[in-house]
Amino acid sequence: MTTLRGGRTVRDLRRGNRSAVLRQLYFGGPMSRQELGPATGLSSGSVSNVVGELIADGLLEEAGVVDSDGGRPRTLLRVSPASAHMIGVDVGETRVRVELFDLTLTELARTDLPLSPRGCYDVGPIVDHVRTGIATVLAEAGVSTERLLGVGVGVPGIVDRDAPGGTVVHGQTIGWDAVPLEALLRATRALPDEVPYLIDNGARTLGQAEMWFGAGRGAREAVVVLFGSGVGASLITDGSGTALEWGHLTVSVRGRRCRCGALGCLEAYTGAESVLARWAERGGGAAYAAGAAADEEEALAALLAAAGAGDALAREVLEETAEYLGAGLSDLINLFKPERILIGGWAGLMLGPHVLPAVREHATRYALPHPAARVSIDLSALGPDAVTVGAATLPLSAFFTAGGRRPLPEPPVEQPGWQTSLEVRGGGRATG
Repeated sequence: MTTLRGGRTVRDLRRGNRSAVLRQLYFGGPMSRQELGPATGLSSGSVSNVVGELIADGLLEEAGVVDSDGGRPRTLLRVSPASAHMIGVDVGETRVRVELFDLTLTELARTDLPLSPRGCYDVGPIVDHVRTGIATVLAEAGVSTERLLGVGVGVPGIVDRDAPGGTVVHGQTIGWDAVPLEALLRATRALPDEVPYLIDNGARTLGQAEMWFGAGRGAREAVVVLFGSGVGASLITDGSGTALEWGHLTVSVRGRRCRCGALGCLEAYTGAESVLARWAERGGGAAYAAGAAADEEEALAALLAAAGAGDALAREVLEETAEYLGAGLSDLINLFKPERILIGGWAGLMLGPHVLPAVREHATRYALPHPAARVSIDLSALGPDAVTVGAATLPLSAFFTAGGRRPLPEPPVEQPGWQTSLEVRGGGRATG
């Protein structure tokens, strides 16, 4: 293989060119070959070669023609929706949701598998739900695994993708201590070995979805907040995301006990579970005491209805929640100076219309003036189910990076010959 300047090979160059064309057509809409050159920085010859390859691979298709000034009509190209599929999985608080998408992220099938009892994160049943969900959505849509790019999974907790043997999840609030989730999913044999499982924090998958398709488009730096039973966040900078354990910042020394076990975490005051608990503890919503509600969403709706009807206690709880949330956002503003903060998740979107003005006011008051003046705080645009969309972008992103081909497993790294020789002389003992 010929090596080019900078250590790149011809294969790397071809993959990069394919990736550039695919990304441009995917996010920029139908374009002609003539437009692709300036948009991607590729020569007309390179564009012609790459487009020919991608059409032959079934990834691109014609999307009509447009007139050109004084020349021949130009054929528009677009990404072919049916050329590949992705699965997105959201391991949520009350259920595991599995969705199948085509290459343009149009939903083809969906299934929800409840967690019983709610909030039960025993890993065995969750792995079974994912296996069952994958089989269900593929069968419902009549889709084979041949063009399945992978399964993206959004989970609570800290995700270690570099762990030996596959991705491991550390989720203190859900009782997961170094759970080898990728290995467990692979052991189900739900999919062929060549189909990857890509696992990440649910807040980060939500953030990627909002930056690609939602209210974060066009921003270089944004923080996306996932507000459900608990709270989390992700920082997106120049397209790269980092999950933040924001819900476990200490906002009150020796304060309320968080479900992670610590005292005074932000999540102990702003997660839906904690909001409802504070309401019940003060004598409101007796039928919706935390843990007793059959449906947390129903309980939160009752709190909002009570506040809307003028109930002083319900209003007090919401006002207090808005202040804690605003104070928590001020930490993100001071630390990262984002252009935008987007609040998503089912609870965030329910509460948002009622508390967003107060949240903005408190965030501005608690934050430093300069970074506070340049940030906007809004609700996310993709709805309460965006974690599955974000999870599906994990295999989609890998597909782009691989130039429109399913990523191949990394070959084993061969150790230097001298090390092998010394190990043989030492009876197999490692020397380094």
